[in-house]
Amino acid sequence: MAKIIHYRNKCIGCGICFEQQPELWRMSKKDGKATLVKAIAKKEIYVLAIGTHIEEPTREMAKACPVKIIKIV
Repeated sequence: MAKIIHYRNKCIGCGICFEQQPELWRMSKKDGKATLVKAIAKKEIYVLAIGTHIEEPTREMAKACPVKIIKIV
């Protein structure tokens, strides 16, 4: 099972993650940054386990992030 790792403090709020996978992401109205839905937070690093059925589209979404703050492990 893969995990998404999101370094939210470095997010610039471009919204590409939300546009490609709105079921996993929300854009914060408070600060304009992306938030990984149902993720566990540890010091501004958010982690969410994902199923194999969405692993490939999630890897493509991570590649599209202009600041490369989304990792799939």
